[in-house]
Amino acid sequence: MTRIVRSFVYTGQASRVVFGAGALEHLEREVQLLGASRALVLCTPEQQLLAEDIAQRLGTRAAGVFPKAVMHVPVDTAAAAVAEALRVNADCALAVGGGSTTGLGKAIALQSGLPVLAIPTTYAGSEMTPIWGMTENGLKKTGRDARVLPRAVIYDPELTLSLPAGLSVTSGMNAMAHAAEGLYAQDSNPVMDLMAEEGIRALASALPRVRANPNDVAARSDALYGAWLCGLVLGNVGMALHHKLCHTLGGTLNLPHAEVHTVVLPHAIAFNAQFAPEAMKRISRALHHHDAALGLYELAKDNGAPVALRDIGMKREDIARVAQIAVQNPYWNPRPVNAEAEGALRALLQRAWSGDPP
Repeated sequence: MTRIVRSFVYTGQASRVVFGAGALEHLEREVQLLGASRALVLCTPEQQLLAEDIAQRLGTRAAGVFPKAVMHVPVDTAAAAVAEALRVNADCALAVGGGSTTGLGKAIALQSGLPVLAIPTTYAGSEMTPIWGMTENGLKKTGRDARVLPRAVIYDPELTLSLPAGLSVTSGMNAMAHAAEGLYAQDSNPVMDLMAEEGIRALASALPRVRANPNDVAARSDALYGAWLCGLVLGNVGMALHHKLCHTLGGTLNLPHAEVHTVVLPHAIAFNAQFAPEAMKRISRALHHHDAALGLYELAKDNGAPVALRDIGMKREDIARVAQIAVQNPYWNPRPVNAEAEGALRALLQRAWSGDPP
C-alpha cells in the first residue's frame, strides 16, 4: 500500500547535548565552549547544596549562586535574578534543577541576552525549548524566543538518582504530555512524530522501573533519554488544549506543575481522541495499550501518581472559572475550543477533579 507523506515544514534548532552517566565531569569544558568566565548558578532552595558543589567545580568561573527559583517563575523572582546577574557581572546563567530553575534561566536570557547552560535533574524538558513563561497577578504568560533556548545541556542520569520515585513519575508524565500533544500539533512533522513516539515509549518503560528501584541508573538513563526527546518535541512544535489547561491551573491556582500535567493529560487526550486518530495510534503503540487516554491514566495510577485535581489542592468551585479562562485566547487544538466548548471543558475538569478514568 502506498503511503502519502503529508506536507510539512521542519526547522532544526541549534543546541548542544552532552548525555551519559558521569557527564557532569564535562562541566568546565562546556562553560569554556560558551566563552563564559562568570557563570551565575541558579537553583531552588532545596537544591542549593548541589548548586554550591557545581559552583565549587567551576572555581573562578563561578560568579555565585542564586538559590531562589520557584514554580511558574513569578516576575518578581525573575527581576531579582536579573539584578543579581548584573550585580555579579555574570556572562552565563547555569540552571541546575527542573523546569522552575530552567525557566528562571530563560527569564534572565530574555531580559539580558545571557546564554544559558542547563543541567536537568528532573524530566521536565524545558531545557530543550525556546519557550519562556512568567507569572504575574495570578496569570501565566508564555512566549517563544530563540534567545532563551539553552546553548548547551548536560544530561547526567546520576544527578536524577536523588529525585524521589513519586516525583520521578509525575515529572515523567509531564514530559510525556509534551510528546502526546506534539503528535497532533498544527505544525507537526514526521521527525517530531518519531521522537514523540519514542519518547513516550522510553518513559512508559522506564518509570515503573524507577519506581521499583530509584537507584537503577539504567532505568534513570532511559527516563532521561525519553525526557530529552519529549523536550525536543515541545521545543519544535506547538502545544494545544492540555498545556493551556495546565498553564491556567498552575498560573491561576498555583497548583504543582508536574502533578497538574499528570492528572490532566489523560482527560485532554480523551477530549481530542476522535479528532486526532493517528496521534492516538502512536500513543497507544508506545504505551502497549489499546486506548491512549486510559493507558496514560493507568500508567499514572499504577505507579502511585495523583489522578485527581482535588488531591493536589484544587477546589470544586474553581472548575467553572478555569474552563472560562481556558476558552479565552485558546491555543490551537484539533477539537475546537471556543465558547460552545466550555461545557465540555467543565465536564473534562470535573472528571479530572474527581479522579475518574477518562
